[in-house]
Amino acid sequence: MASRAIWKGTIRIGRLALPVKLYSAVREEGVHFRLLHRADLAPVAQKMVASGSDEPVEPKAIRKAFPLGRNELVMLDEEDLQTLEPEESRDIEITRFVRPDEIDHRWYERAYYLGPDGDSGGYFAAAAALERKKREGIAKWVMRKREYVGALRAEDGYLVLITLRHTGEVIDVSALPAPAGRPLQRKELAMAAQLVAAREERFDITRYRDEYRARVLELVEEKARGGKVKVRPFRPRKTREDQLTRALEASLAGVGKKKRTARG
Repeated sequence: MASRAIWKGTIRIGRLALPVKLYSAVREEGVHFRLLHRADLAPVAQKMVASGSDEPVEPKAIRKAFPLGRNELVMLDEEDLQTLEPEESRDIEITRFVRPDEIDHRWYERAYYLGPDGDSGGYFAAAAALERKKREGIAKWVMRKREYVGALRAEDGYLVLITLRHTGEVIDVSALPAPAGRPLQRKELAMAAQLVAAREERFDITRYRDEYRARVLELVEEKARGGKVKVRPFRPRKTREDQLTRALEASLAGVGKKKRTARG
C-alpha cells in the first residue's frame, strides 16, 4: 500500500461509520519529455493567445463558454459555476450491494486502496463480510469538488474503491457497424475454438509491459553514455480475408510444436 494517503473520508452504511484513508492503487508510467528551445535549450512555457494573433491573454481576461451548436455559445461566469459545485463532504455513502457480475468491466475506471483510519476492527470486519458474501457496494462521494460513483470491493482482506464511469460514457456494442463479408465456415469456427482452448492459461500481468516506454528509456540511457541506437520501425503485416483458414491452421501448428518442445 502507498505510504501517503491522498484523502480521508468515512464509509457510511446505514448507521455504521468506518473512517478510512484513500491511497492510489495505480500510477502512471508514461513517457514525459521536457520541452526546450532549440537555440539555447531553455525550457519553453505554454501561454494562452487570442485567436488570429500572438498576443498573450492573461488568465483574468479569459471567460468560459459552452458550445450549443455551430457559431452559437453560451457565456458562463465563474460565480455561476461555483454555485453548481457539490457540497463538500467526507462521507462515502454505500447505497446498495450488488453481485460483481452485475457491473460490466467497461464501467470500472480508477482504483484506490482504502486503509483504516483508527477503527481497524470494523474495517477488516467489513472487508471480510464483502469477501464472504461475494458482493460489491455501490458508493457515492464528493472529493475535491467533484462527485463520484464507485464500487467498494474487498481484495485480499483490504477494501478497494473503484470509480465508475457515468451513464452515457460507455458506448454500447450495438453502436458498432454489423460485420461485413462472407459468413464464417464451420471448419473455421471449429479451428478458432481449438486455438482458444490450446492457448488457455492463467493470466500473468508481469509478462506484459509498455514496450514503447522501455525502448525510450533504452534510447535515453544510450544517449546519456554518448552511444547511438539503431531503431527498427514497426511494420504490421497485412492479412487478406482468404488467408483466415491458413492463418488458423498455422497458429494451431505453432501451439502444438511449442507444447511438444516444452515436454521434450
